[in-house]
Order: sequence, then structure tokens, then C-alpha cells
Amino acid sequence: MKNDDWGQLKQELKQTIGSNNFTTWIAPLEPVGVEDGVMSFAVPTSFFGSYVSQTFGDQLLYQIKTIDPSVRRVNFTVPQKPLTANGGATTSGPTPKREATPGYQGSSESRIPTAPLDPRFKFDTFVVGKPNELAHAAAKRVAEGGPVTFNPLFLYGGVGLGKTHLMHAIAWELKDQKPSLNVVYLSAEQFMYRFVQALRERKMMDFKEMFRSVDVLMVDDVQFIAGKDSTQEEFFHTFNALVDQRKQIIISADSAPGEIENLEERIRSRLQCGLVVDLHPTNYELRLGILQSKVEYYRDQYPDLVLQDGVLEFLAHRITKNVRVLEGALTRLFAFASLVGQEISLELTQDCLADVLRASERQVTIEEIQRQVSDHYNIRLSDLVGPKRLRVYARPRQVAMFLCKQMTSRSLPEIGRRFGGRDHTTVMHGVRRIEELCRNDVQIAEDVELLRRTLEE
Repeated sequence: MKNDDWGQLKQELKQTIGSNNFTTWIAPLEPVGVEDGVMSFAVPTSFFGSYVSQTFGDQLLYQIKTIDPSVRRVNFTVPQKPLTANGGATTSGPTPKREATPGYQGSSESRIPTAPLDPRFKFDTFVVGKPNELAHAAAKRVAEGGPVTFNPLFLYGGVGLGKTHLMHAIAWELKDQKPSLNVVYLSAEQFMYRFVQALRERKMMDFKEMFRSVDVLMVDDVQFIAGKDSTQEEFFHTFNALVDQRKQIIISADSAPGEIENLEERIRSRLQCGLVVDLHPTNYELRLGILQSKVEYYRDQYPDLVLQDGVLEFLAHRITKNVRVLEGALTRLFAFASLVGQEISLELTQDCLADVLRASERQVTIEEIQRQVSDHYNIRLSDLVGPKRLRVYARPRQVAMFLCKQMTSRSLPEIGRRFGGRDHTTVMHGVRRIEELCRNDVQIAEDVELLRRTLEE
């Protein structure tokens, strides 16, 4: 393979797997040549070659075949002279000073691979609401970089609730306010791979020195090390050493420390000794705030697009479990409307996001909603769907219609039939009335939110 071909291939790989993975795992590869359909690469260690083969081998082979279709597989070998990080053989003499590489912290002799920071994930883009206000406040306190008041800060919650956003925001803030601090942000998986590599290369003292010299250690998805005894052992000792030096530790996981299976009791105990904060599932107001924030961002990209009333409210009601899915849905919606040259209406939203809405569909029936509303307001089901127009029945009926419209895919005429054969215009009036009351009547808003949460359980 020519040098120009390898250079082009590397750039394509960098775009595909990301700059951090590229710098860590692809840049050190040194092409050896092709023989009998096998493309060989020289690698620094056998562990390095094994990891690249398992993780990026298929992608690497695919890219190579676009240049040389005769290549059937790739092979990784360790040369007699070990390779340096830039892919060349080691030489005697002084080691030149290496410039800092984006995505890394540490000295030129021993770098700690870190996860790249997303420039979108900063405090000023984090939408705060009741479910996440404590986590946000704790993250802001840590990001001030003052004396350690709680150690570790442990953030946990489900997928798409903002853990990673807060972790990145802390790192960005520390980087901006105190650039001299050695801040290391990485996943638990990266910690494990670095540990295993040190074991294989008999460089455990270098590993210990690297991780014990940081000022702030941030480990994402710590549940990954559960059940991995050797990694847990080293993590425990690293944790203790940093705490003893009063260095800040920030951890995230998908569950509380006491709920992570196969996590050693001593680690569980250590993780619980700081501040443990739960990022609760988002409520309607927070989801709507997130969408409104994103709309402001998209206004610059799509200045001519018209967003009709009710679309954001519809999405905030229908996509409830994962903020990433919610944001992705809005991104797709704006792009689609721009391509077809139409206003973003409720009808366009339902057509464009049909698959997302189906995946997020709550398995809630009209009958379930009617029963739950009847119980909540302590009225008979027959009165809820019956002809009586007294306010004690009419208001709960409108609430039930509103929830049926928001939480099921049933049409307005069908909802009307389930409520004593009422016309679809009656249902529409009820839905609009509750929407108005939710903005102006705190009690109605709380009733609707409580009923929605109950029905979603």
C-alpha cells in the first residue's frame, strides 16, 4: 500500500470512528505490506493488536478493500523493535518533547486516554428542572474547583437523562477556569483497557503513577467494571489514594451504588460516602423546556421555517423516556421540513416521526385512562362518560379526553365515541380547554401530571 493511500485511508477512518479512537488505536499502526491477500500492520504490543482487531478490524478491512480489493483479511504483528506511539521504532537518545494531544492528559512519556469532550455539553446548554436541579447544583459546585466538600460526587440515572452532559460540563468549566488542573475524564471501559494493557506490558507502576497524579478524576459508566475483579481492585486503590490526597472524584452510573450488581462491597461503600444524586426521569415541563431551547438553536440554521403551535407540546407529551430520542426527533423534524419546504405542523410531525412515536407509544388504553381519572376524582365511571354536564363531571371528563389525545394514537372521533358517543369537536374543545388550564391553573396542571405519571408506570 502506498503512503498516500494509507494517509487517505486514515483520514476516512478518523471520520468514521472519531478522533479519540483514531489517535489511540489507528495512528500507531504501521503498514508492513500485503502478501497472499493478507494486509499486515506492525503494532506496539500484542494486546494492542488484539484490541484493534476485535474492535476496528472489520471497519479497517472494509476501508482497505476500497483501495485494494485483493485484501481478504488484516493481520497485526509485534516487530522485534517495539514501536513508539507514533508508529516508528524506538531509538536511543533523548526523547523529544511531545505536544499535548487533544483528548489526552498526562506527560509525554505516559498519556491517559480520555473520552473526547462534546462542545455542546456545557452548563449554559443544560436545561434545569425539578428532576435534575440537585444534580445540576452539585455539578456546578464541583466545577468551581474549590475545596473538596463531598467526595465522590456520584451521579446516576437512566439513559438520556443528562449524566454525561453534566460530566462534560464540569470538565469544560474546570478546563476554562483552572487550566492548570490535571483533569482526566474517561469511561470505566477505558480505565479497564488501560489497566489490562499495563499488566500485559508490566508497567503497573507507570499506571499507578499516572492515575494517582491527577487533580480531578471523572469516570463515566462505572457499572462497567462490576464483576471484573482485578479492575475493581485497582480502581479501589486508585480511589483511596486520590481521596487521601483530597483530589476530586466524579462518578456516573446507570444505578445507585447499592443497586449495581457484582460490585464489590468495599467499592460500593466508598462510592456511597460522598454525595449520591439521582437524575429523575424528566417531567413534561422539563421536556418542553429542552425542546424550546433546541428550537432557538435551530432557528439560526433554518430561519425561514415556521413552527406551528402545539408541536412542541405534542412531542413533550409523546416522547418521555429518553431526552436523546426527544432531541433527535426534533433534529429530524426540522431537517425534513426544510427538505420538503413545508411548515412544521402536527400532521407533518406525525408523518415524519411515525417510527419514533410508535417506539415511544405508551401501551395505555382509553379504558385505563377513564378508570384512572374516575378514581382520581372519586366519581363513577358511568358519570365520567355519561351525559351529565355538571362541572364536577365535566372537568374530569375533559382531563380524560386530553390524556387520551396525548397518550394514545386514537383519533378524535374514536375518543368521542368512547365518551358516550360525543362529537369530535367536543373532544377538541375539551383538549384545548385543559391545555389552557394547565398554563393558568396549578391544581389542574398537577392533576394532569400526576395522572400521566401513574398511567406511565
